[in-house]
Amino acid sequence: MRSARRPLARIAVDRRQAVLADIARREWLLQMLAIGAAGCGREDRAYSRGNTLIAGVDGYASERPLTPDEIAEPLVYLPLVRTNDQGGRQLCLATHWEHSADYLEWTYRLRTGVRWHDGRPVTVDDVKFTIDLHARPDSPVYGLRTECTVHDPSAFTVRGINWTRTEADSYMSIVPKHLLKDLDYQKWYEWDFWLRPVGNGPYRYLRYEPRTMVELEANPDYYKGKPKIERVVLKFTGGASLTELLSGNVDAIRTNDPAQLAVIANDPRFQTYWRPYFQEGSFWAIVWQNGHPLFRDPDVRHALSLAINRRELLQVLNLPSQSLLVDGVYTRRQSRRGEGSESRYDPAEARRLLDESGWRPRSRDGLRERSGQDFRFTALTMGSPGVEAAVYAQDQLKDLGVRMDLQPLERFVLKDRLQAREFEAGVCPVGLLGGAGAGPLDALFGEQSLLGYRNPQMTRLLEVLRTTADPEAVDQAHREMSDLLRRDQPIAFLFKYFGASGADVVHRRVKGLSSPWRADPFQFTEDLWLEDQSER
Repeated sequence: MRSARRPLARIAVDRRQAVLADIARREWLLQMLAIGAAGCGREDRAYSRGNTLIAGVDGYASERPLTPDEIAEPLVYLPLVRTNDQGGRQLCLATHWEHSADYLEWTYRLRTGVRWHDGRPVTVDDVKFTIDLHARPDSPVYGLRTECTVHDPSAFTVRGINWTRTEADSYMSIVPKHLLKDLDYQKWYEWDFWLRPVGNGPYRYLRYEPRTMVELEANPDYYKGKPKIERVVLKFTGGASLTELLSGNVDAIRTNDPAQLAVIANDPRFQTYWRPYFQEGSFWAIVWQNGHPLFRDPDVRHALSLAINRRELLQVLNLPSQSLLVDGVYTRRQSRRGEGSESRYDPAEARRLLDESGWRPRSRDGLRERSGQDFRFTALTMGSPGVEAAVYAQDQLKDLGVRMDLQPLERFVLKDRLQAREFEAGVCPVGLLGGAGAGPLDALFGEQSLLGYRNPQMTRLLEVLRTTADPEAVDQAHREMSDLLRRDQPIAFLFKYFGASGADVVHRRVKGLSSPWRADPFQFTEDLWLEDQSER
């Protein structure tokens, strides 16, 4: 047995070293590219573009690049409320808001003097049209359970449990009823209108070259005044945004590749801005099948969590060192206020808990056993950074005397296995466990938990989240849920899901950005300006 197990135990270390070596190779290649690009000429080409900002875009979700759910949305269209540079919300198309005592009903007043790019005024009819469209069951953008009532030419009320809970008033761009009311709702993403849109935002459509670029110009009639940046070009780079940036062809890119970010950080031409991401289930974790004989004891699950050094894991994955590492679930408001505690790393305490639970290391190979059973299981995972994170955790648990074998799967295969409860453990983004009408938190911790986790207090708190819109009550429910999670340890939190948030890398001539709340150059373009070469 010894000769068979020692090489297998070594596999975790070898695979971890291979992952690190691969990251190092990628970084070296990118460094060479950066050095070569920087040395191509003495002049920084970005300054030759004058008052034009060019952003490299790898791709779009649709063939209509100016639909309201694409990257150009905040340039062309306005919502009722927008995110401010402190992470809160401020009025935009609306000039006033107030809510009922239960937070289910919100009344707004519409800003006057705002015009569509064709000169027509923005009206409450446009607002109602847009909200009703999102509430239609036969619409492809359906998702809200809301009712909109118009009171007069400037006032309207929206009622619905998920209106401000999802911050729909800040992400939903208002669209022109007079141009869209006769189109087929079900063909929303196919409308030619999105190729030559008429918006109400700080920039208006100028021209579009398929698979090449979209050009926008500053709107001289914008209600806040004409933006300082005259033109914005979205250049479709076909997956080569980094090359375009380093070559001086674009001013900004969006990336979620940690290796790219590590290299760009050393280039004095660019500044990296990190964007937060707060969608429910937007974190990676090790999920345990709580009913499995190995994981029934909360002390054992706690020990496994304590054995993993999350800060070192961030370094292994080349994720930003300032990434949020939490041991519970928190709302956006709580994160802004700095609430929450970081997952602990205490291998000595982990060993003590396993010892007291009867799991003792064997003298010949260090693997723990209890009543003749080895502490050995298989964890499912997927892709990157899942495999790298799993290899790292595998190595950490090996030091604890626990053997975690790995089974990498394709994303959809992994999702099917998790939702069918066909797993012992999984290293995954917990959003994969949602589905069939259940969000990730319900799927993880609800009455029908895919983990086999059962706690009546947690069930009560999840019901609070489903039935209340009061932000204080929602925050308190999350606090109590986090306390239960720290006690019961049904999962081991690893890190926030970086792929969905990522970072914007922007040339230093672009001024007015800051991390984390004012990091998005597309959302805040109207507030930015470009440094002239003479100001360097």
